[in-house]
Amino acid sequence: QVQLVESGGGLVQPVGSLRLSCAASGSIFSINNMGWYRQVPGKQRELAATITNGDRTNYADSVKGRFTISRDNAKKTVYLEMNNLKPEDTAVYYCNVDVIPKPFWGPQNYWGQGTQVTVSS
Repeated sequence: QVQLVESGGGLVQPVGSLRLSCAASGSIFSINNMGWYRQVPGKQRELAATITNGDRTNYADSVKGRFTISRDNAKKTVYLEMNNLKPEDTAVYYCNVDVIPKPFWGPQNYWGQGTQVTVSS
């Protein structure tokens, strides 16, 4: 089994910054893609940003230029640096990882428990 522990959410004023972290632990041989998604009540969960194990990144158009995703493979952790936050960024943010639990096994996908980000004055 794999556990994902998220941290860093909270209340921030518009144009402020937050940094989210998601640490993976458990039965992990390696990690492929890692990402952050977000969801507001009544809407589908949507992509914010992803990063491959080769550090190739992908961002939703709505966050390009403001959010930066990164990873620390030694710590099995993915980060989301969020700058110039806007009220429309308010959502529950979930991390998502593709884990290879043992050599030659296929990837298994896991979600974090979610962390609330509220952007309001």
